[in-house]
Amino acid sequence: MKKGIHPDYAPVVFRDLASGEMFLTRSTVKPEKTVEWTDGNTYPVYDVEISSVSHPFYTGKQRILDSAGRVEKFKSRYKGFGKLG
Repeated sequence: MKKGIHPDYAPVVFRDLASGEMFLTRSTVKPEKTVEWTDGNTYPVYDVEISSVSHPFYTGKQRILDSAGRVEKFKSRYKGFGKLG
């Protein structure tokens, strides 16, 4: 590998804003906020909206959408336009 072209990896805490869970990993992001980790050290913290801890796909709490009802609602709303009738 060429030297000087790859970003530096450093320990970073990722905080899931939806659940409050945090996990420590290495990353190239350089956040300005810091947090004290369970080992007593202070690490930069990067806030994420959603992670595997709170994402419906990983938690198994997916919402089932009523797509048939939405299609019927759309058709009734735009019944007089074009070929939707």
